[in-house]
Amino acid sequence: MNLILFIYMTELVGYAAMLFLLVSFLMKDIRRLRTLNTLACALFVAYGFLLDISWPIIISNAAIFGINLYYLFLKKN
Repeated sequence: MNLILFIYMTELVGYAAMLFLLVSFLMKDIRRLRTLNTLACALFVAYGFLLDISWPIIISNAAIFGINLYYLFLKKN
């Protein structure tokens, strides 16, 4: 793959993650917030790998991803 195209696609993943993260905090419904935030975290994990393994991005967002899944599917209100 062309290096310029790879860098462009990596940046797009990062911008998409940022957009979903920002939009998630506009939600009043907590389930919708967590759902969008989970998607943002998944994109940030992918972005961390695309950045040639950025462990702080990968670890922090994988942890938040897991926390969101816990509250979305396992925690009973």
